Amino acid sequence: MTEPSNTSRRAAVVLNPIKPTTVDIRDLVSKISADEGWDEPLVLETTKEDPGHGMAQQALDEDVDLVIAAGGDGTVRCVAEELAGTNTPLGLLPLGTGNLLARNLDLDVDDPEGSVRVALTGTERRLDVVHVTVDRAMEAHVFLVMAGLGFDAAMMGDTRDDLKDKVGWLAYVDAGIRNLPGKPQRTKITIDGGKPIGRRLRSVMGGNCGKIMGGLEIFPGAKIDDGLLEIMTVAPHGTFGWLGVVAGLLRRGKGKDPSIEYFQCKSAVIETQVPQDIEIDGDYLGKGTHIAMRVEPNSLRVRMPYGKKDPAILTSPEP
Repeated sequence: MTEPSNTSRRAAVVLNPIKPTTVDIRDLVSKISADEGWDEPLVLETTKEDPGHGMAQQALDEDVDLVIAAGGDGTVRCVAEELAGTNTPLGLLPLGTGNLLARNLDLDVDDPEGSVRVALTGTERRLDVVHVTVDRAMEAHVFLVMAGLGFDAAMMGDTRDDLKDKVGWLAYVDAGIRNLPGKPQRTKITIDGGKPIGRRLRSVMGGNCGKIMGGLEIFPGAKIDDGLLEIMTVAPHGTFGWLGVVAGLLRRGKGKDPSIEYFQCKSAVIETQVPQDIEIDGDYLGKGTHIAMRVEPNSLRVRMPYGKKDPAILTSPEP
């Protein structure tokens, strides 16, 4: 047990109550807070109408020292959207299916107690966030892991929640197979305000960090604190074109097959003639024809485990 500090500290927990878990999150965070010398936590549950924005803002208004996002990638994204640009750090208690940010930061997604202790006592880094506007909307979203237009977003939108509860990430495989058929769409990509690049594509994805399920590095070399955005285009050709896409991923984009292309930038604009499905950090947003992405470097404080980090994720691997 950590010796009590003379300085009072309090955490808030933004909890998605519908995420299945085998532990009582309220009791767990309360117990560990007491163990580590923190005050009784403020627990705020998300709702269908508000997936975390209002709760994170309430936590900021109450001047807590830390906000823990207890849920999936969607809950993390909503909380991060409110914390970005503030001095209040984000902690992660992964309860979702993908938990991609937690996996990239070496959190054990199957250890709720360990995650809470990391949130309260772990090391802290400043990470990039990427601001996204859809169809020139006035309000921007943010993402921490990735966003996409086309096939990957259609897959996210078509994933069955009941299947996710039963088989986890394999539900995405089911949705992916069902969405493999389809035609490439005329797409324009503008990198850092340069000359638009024309392509016929099934998908365009922007990445802030590289790894997805199974440790596959979908954005090779992407670092979450380097002030850069990775863009990946997917253009399978013919009946067996998706084999070329898989091969390109496994080669980390080093081959000459145009099925996969990579760009690195600080901002990007993606435009299509036909409305396409759009997702950010796994949240399906509907359809649109215009996405603008812009990196805001080192704007989010995040707690993570002590120890050497994967140099493919952070610019400085040392704790």
